[in-house]
Amino acid sequence: MEAISFETHPSGYRHFRLSVEGDQARLVLAVKEDAPLRPGYPLKLNSYDLGVDIELSDAVERLRFSHPEVRVVTFVSERERIFCAGANIFMLASSGHAFKVNFCKYTNETRLAIEDASAHSGQKYLAACSGTTAGGGYELALACDEIILVDDGSSAVSLPEVPLLGVLPGTGGLTRLTDKRQVRRDHADVFSTLAEGIRGKRAVEWRLVDACVPKSKFADHVAARARALAAQGPFKNGPGVTLESVRPYRYVTLEVSGRVATLTVAGPDPRRPHPDTPEAMRAAGSELWALRAFRELDDALLDLRFNRDEVGVVVLKTRGDLRALLAADHALARHQGDWFVREVTLKMARVLRRLDLTAKTFFAVADPGSCFGGSLLELALAADRTYVLDDPQRPVALAAGELNQGALPMSNRRSRLAVRHLEVPPPGELLHPAAAEAAGLVTIRADELDFDDTLRVAIEERASLSPDALTGMEASLRFAGPETTETKIFGRLSAWQNWIFIRPNATGPKGALTLYGKPERPSFDWRRT
Repeated sequence: MEAISFETHPSGYRHFRLSVEGDQARLVLAVKEDAPLRPGYPLKLNSYDLGVDIELSDAVERLRFSHPEVRVVTFVSERERIFCAGANIFMLASSGHAFKVNFCKYTNETRLAIEDASAHSGQKYLAACSGTTAGGGYELALACDEIILVDDGSSAVSLPEVPLLGVLPGTGGLTRLTDKRQVRRDHADVFSTLAEGIRGKRAVEWRLVDACVPKSKFADHVAARARALAAQGPFKNGPGVTLESVRPYRYVTLEVSGRVATLTVAGPDPRRPHPDTPEAMRAAGSELWALRAFRELDDALLDLRFNRDEVGVVVLKTRGDLRALLAADHALARHQGDWFVREVTLKMARVLRRLDLTAKTFFAVADPGSCFGGSLLELALAADRTYVLDDPQRPVALAAGELNQGALPMSNRRSRLAVRHLEVPPPGELLHPAAAEAAGLVTIRADELDFDDTLRVAIEERASLSPDALTGMEASLRFAGPETTETKIFGRLSAWQNWIFIRPNATGPKGALTLYGKPERPSFDWRRT
């Protein structure tokens, strides 16, 4: 199968139309049936596949960077009586297990980017559900701040995965019902087992939607709510910044050898003064080191997930000048009041959360030439283990910076230092191996005689273990402390959906997902586990 590319541009969208007028934007969902990501299934009824979601993810990010003036984004459908039928079932049924789970994960990360834009960028989202809104289509609506459903006697919202497919709403639907929309547990139970869904007055009473409006008044009501939401948003000075392509990489290198990959991130060039004012950073635009490097890292992580599923262990390395990196981070930390600087930092945080949620083993290696400091120290803190070389002849140092103090939170909204139960080391202080070990920043410190063998044995041992067991272990250990809606969604996705997708009741020869759309009824093993 051809490698999947995660880069696109509004001029190349096939399934969405994005328009901006003043402080409002519209995302028109007009899925092209004959343009799936791969051949074999038509995208009927505004159903989506990964290709549709790649466009959505791009649009959400471009609105944040290129259109800071936008305060409300309205989702509308081009199709009559259909908002969105959700993830394409035939795409799911014909996909391998790893792809299905990673598809669900990516889709949910896109939904979370919408919620992040609402919470931190002042861009509210409104779902104008002008027809049937099912499965992942309703989960897209759940990611929005408000949901308006047309009252035409037939249009309903539904999560039909349990009764129709034998699986779960894969992008957080059940958790968002109870945690975000405060739907009662018993109501959510009824709703999630009704294939036909719920419409009209009951949908409003059960908090499944915010309003249900007759067709004759629907457009006016949506426009009024969009204006009201726009009035709540903060005004941000433009102009926006154009996001250029990240290919070829400038700061990231990805090398794969068998089941082991080495992912190296370079810090800013110390020979070039890093912009230290908001104006200079905006002038650098998407070429600003922090934005460019972390966008490249984001692309590389998605490449690892979807195109290199045989890779089990990723060795994280950094290269560059530690003081230049800390200076770049300092400029970002100092100007968080500027919209663009704030958006860059939020993007860095989202990419690091993508790393946290990637089902690969990550070993960080601090060796000569590395620059695990500040924002790049987060790579070591996100790793499952960190190995450092202790050789006086080839000095290595690590350092914390201002951005390590909570500006780049995990999905549980805590810093990675806090999750490790560590105090924040003094910003800018260079910690050599013994001090870094004492501060808890590294796992294994080895001298020049043992370092290479220690690392080699660790990688070989890790690569020999069950990938399924490692996925469960790593997901359990990475998110210590209190739960959030986000950690619940991904924890349940890793456990329940991963498990359900390989059970015969869902994906076996007689499973509900396998037989969807066929005249034959599924055959279940009725034993509860």
